Amino acid sequence: MSVYKGNVDNKAGKGKVVYNVGIVKGIVRLAVEDVAGVAMGSDKKYSKHNSDGIKVDVVGGSINVSVIVNIYYGYSIPDVAYNIQQNIKHSVESMSKYKIGNIDVKVNGVIFPDESAN
Repeated sequence: MSVYKGNVDNKAGKGKVVYNVGIVKGIVRLAVEDVAGVAMGSDKKYSKHNSDGIKVDVVGGSINVSVIVNIYYGYSIPDVAYNIQQNIKHSVESMSKYKIGNIDVKVNGVIFPDESAN
């Protein structure tokens, strides 16, 4: 599936730029992985997400994003979720010129430190 960004003026000889959904998902993945305390993960029972835990929908010229993550123990879940939303919004809008609609963050679980390492 491709996402299209139309041209400004067809008569000026300019073409259109086509974004593959995979490109937008890649931008989202990098934005999420850049946030401290996050481990990407997915929940197999939620079939609307691919195995990478990222879902991107284009609705009326804006992009809706849904991500599934795990949070490392010791990080504030609301703070990490907010940072994920802000980082996705900034990254997608600055790299693709699309506008972000909704960003849903599902925290799948907390990753505890390995006790056998002590």
